[in-house]
Amino acid sequence: MLKSFDEMQKYGKDHMDSTMKAWGQVSKGVQAIAAETADYSKRSFEEGSAALEKLLGAKSLEKAIEIQAAYAKTAYEGFVAQATKMGELYADLAKETYKPFEALVGKSPVAK
Repeated sequence: MLKSFDEMQKYGKDHMDSTMKAWGQVSKGVQAIAAETADYSKRSFEEGSAALEKLLGAKSLEKAIEIQAAYAKTAYEGFVAQATKMGELYADLAKETYKPFEALVGKSPVAK
């Protein structure tokens, strides 16, 4: 009985340690996602402002359409690239958050 209690106590400590490590990973991951989101927002705003300035300076309708088409193309490509990058960041966050618990699955005294 005492051995079983000690095992449960050790398992509880290991679980708490894993939880703290997981929260540390969550914190790092969320900070990386927030920084990437802020950078993309700033970059997107700057590119949109530059496109608007070019559009306002267009001398003809054809030039305005050309500027708008070029901006739409680059904005779409930038969005797709950013969506891919954000997907990777979220996937990495999930993997890193789960890692501390992988070792505990086989150690569970209940599973024995």
